[in-house]
Amino acid sequence: MKQFFPRRLLWLLLVVVAVVPTSQAYAQAMQEPAPSGSTPVAPDDPYESWNRKVFSFNRFVDRWALKPVAQFYRDVTPTVVDQGVTNFFNNLQEVRNFINSLLQLKGESAVVAAGRFTYNTVFGLGGIFDVATAFDLPEQPEDFGQTLGYWGAGSGPYLMLPLLGPSTPRHFTGLASDAFVFPSAWDAIESPETYYARGLQIVDKRADLIPAEAFMSGDDYIFVRNAFLQRRQYLINDGKVVEDPFASGNSEDLMLEDF
Repeated sequence: MKQFFPRRLLWLLLVVVAVVPTSQAYAQAMQEPAPSGSTPVAPDDPYESWNRKVFSFNRFVDRWALKPVAQFYRDVTPTVVDQGVTNFFNNLQEVRNFINSLLQLKGESAVVAAGRFTYNTVFGLGGIFDVATAFDLPEQPEDFGQTLGYWGAGSGPYLMLPLLGPSTPRHFTGLASDAFVFPSAWDAIESPETYYARGLQIVDKRADLIPAEAFMSGDDYIFVRNAFLQRRQYLINDGKVVEDPFASGNSEDLMLEDF
């Protein structure tokens, strides 16, 4: 415990040092003319060739390891239990939602997050039941990636990360900050129980995504990329519709809500 806060402060310093030069270097690189005869790339996906390789690796791991476990979990777990597991892990995220709502000066969202965590923890048996929604307190997801976007930090190029999936420098920085910098309800879970809980969370989330696969069409890589970027833009803009550079007229907006 003595090294807990210094470790978080060190990580925060590394995040600040890393995210600013990254966005500036990316902007500078995108201003440089492309070499003669080079293949054009999408402005938000300049590393598509590398990203596709990582995407193929992730799909291989998913096909032979994660998805079979998630499918078995989905087949044997009663719907009410599956929903309870999802609700429990969503409730743990309300601390993150509360902190980032404050950082974005969204007082109402912060009150909603605090209310949801209190109602679901006390009256929902630790979050297994989402009673807060019944009290007209719908979930309002907020993470540090959204906070960075709120204060004007650029997204940076699209990245497909090994095992972690679709991301951007801003999104990944947000994930790391939420996990290592800010207080979290996960801090109350001791080892090794935290590893079991994380494993269950991953399987549960993957199981919830299985129905969304039916909506995938065309190039799977492009579909996942577009769905992720649209979803992130939707969250950062609090549901306000903006012009989407990847829009193609297909109804694939927000299909993969968990990305």
